[in-house]
Amino acid sequence: MILIAGPCVIESRENVLRIAEALRPYHDDPSKDFYFKASFDKANRTSLESFRGPGLEEGLKILQEVKERFGYRVLTDIHLPEQAAPVAEVADVLQIPAFLCRQTDLLVAAAKTPATVNIKKGQFLAPQAMEHSVAKVLRTRGYDGPIVHDAARKLGVWLTERGTTFGYGNLVVDMRGFPIMRRFAPVIFDATHAVQMPASGAAASGGDSRFVPYLARAAAGAGVDGFFFETHFDPSVALSDGPNMIKLHELERLVPQLEAIARIVE
Repeated sequence: MILIAGPCVIESRENVLRIAEALRPYHDDPSKDFYFKASFDKANRTSLESFRGPGLEEGLKILQEVKERFGYRVLTDIHLPEQAAPVAEVADVLQIPAFLCRQTDLLVAAAKTPATVNIKKGQFLAPQAMEHSVAKVLRTRGYDGPIVHDAARKLGVWLTERGTTFGYGNLVVDMRGFPIMRRFAPVIFDATHAVQMPASGAAASGGDSRFVPYLARAAAGAGVDGFFFETHFDPSVALSDGPNMIKLHELERLVPQLEAIARIVE
């Protein structure tokens, strides 16, 4: 199981290290392919006044410290093509935000680095459309064959499902999307962003983390390659995405359930 977990944004060095310490058991478990996640910049916050993070230079220093102290591989977002190369010097996985999943220059820049490229499916796209985003990365990396799961896995391309826009301020997860996208690439389910309520009328997006376990268990039953959870010791004080994040102890209960379901599916 690929397992990606960590806070939404780097709030401070101290918070990141505290959360990273709590996630150590997942890294030490040989049955999991663990990645620590935190963003150095949340460039798509609802409000201009919302906290965005420490920025590229300071954020990469903190992520490098996480790697050195805990031995973790790390994942973080990029928003601009010129960020790809410097971020890939630290990050093992470059994440393409959902709103930017069709941006050719960004995908090509990420593909030119040695990092794995995790492309989040746009909330506005059908699952089938993600074949073209995967193709942009694979073609840039010199692959000219069919766009299939094994090729993407070998060349380091993942897709992440995070829900589809349903009316205003709500998302739904279409379970049919998992087998459709798994034809093209390994698929991660972002269970915490799937319960987000984007731009739901306030100055920050809302969400309802009560539904995270239900959707995650359903995705495990549908068949996915891994899971993405934003987690925090206290989501109520988180500076970004608090309403849809889950507490660290809730993650402890949920992950074994997902593993048990995945074994049945296999």
